[in-house]
Amino acid sequence: MRLAITAALLLATTAAPVLAQQQPAQLSPRVDKLEREMRAVQRKVFPGGNQQYFEPEIAPTAPAAPAGGVPASNPVADLAGRVSSLEQELARLTGQMEQNSFKLRQLEEQMNRFKGDAEFRLNTLEGNPQPGGAGATPPVVAPPAPGKPAPTPTTETPPPATSTRPSSGDAGEDAYLAGYDLWAAKKYPDAEKSLRAFIAKYPSHKRQTFARNLLGRTLLDSGQPAKAAQEFLENYKKLPRGERAPDSLYYLGQSLMTLKPPKASQACEVYRELDDVYGTTITAPLKDRVSKAKTAAKCAA
Repeated sequence: MRLAITAALLLATTAAPVLAQQQPAQLSPRVDKLEREMRAVQRKVFPGGNQQYFEPEIAPTAPAAPAGGVPASNPVADLAGRVSSLEQELARLTGQMEQNSFKLRQLEEQMNRFKGDAEFRLNTLEGNPQPGGAGATPPVVAPPAPGKPAPTPTTETPPPATSTRPSSGDAGEDAYLAGYDLWAAKKYPDAEKSLRAFIAKYPSHKRQTFARNLLGRTLLDSGQPAKAAQEFLENYKKLPRGERAPDSLYYLGQSLMTLKPPKASQACEVYRELDDVYGTTITAPLKDRVSKAKTAAKCAA
């Protein structure tokens, strides 16, 4: 009877360690897989390989060297520690992703509000009708004298290119440069006609963003800040990745400050938009002009 009891006790004491060893052996691959997936999520949320966010946060601390004859740390406890670290890291990453999504939604809403408000205000500034719009007055033709044929009404055509530059071999380039030369010569009415003709005739030309920006500057220089503001906003909206889009936002702010009375608060919104969208890519001279313009408009820091 004692032999039977002793044998049962021996079986019980040997089965428990075996079972304890089998459980970590089954769980360890699953925990390893979770850690690999967590590292993949970290790389997605925090690109750039910053060591602050990778292995050190989820790796278990290295156990101290065991004394002679003392077994290493409990495998189940090690796995529990790794799982706990994974859970904490997952919660942190989830919170970070939610914050990023919220900030992105806020930026999109601010952008939409700014564009809608700016477009509405510019369309109502000073009550200036657009040339050639539905309310434009048709040309008056005088009645013919008896016995003479009626005169034929004529439409205005852009002035001929007066640039002395040699032909570049690109008709669109030559047309843009002709408008530029007229602007540089301060022949603003002729420059406006030439630039509008280029914009209409060459809608896909690489100089579109330049021509639209220069058209706004032509109007601003000729004392038409409300119309200039509309052209600058149009260039930014239609060609936001164009080379002159940042310049158009700057001159849009300048146009708003030139109005009577100046629209300082709206100009500051434009300068903030410029910083948010192009702050890291604009040239140093433009960045300096924007800084001075913000000071002149007394924009909040």
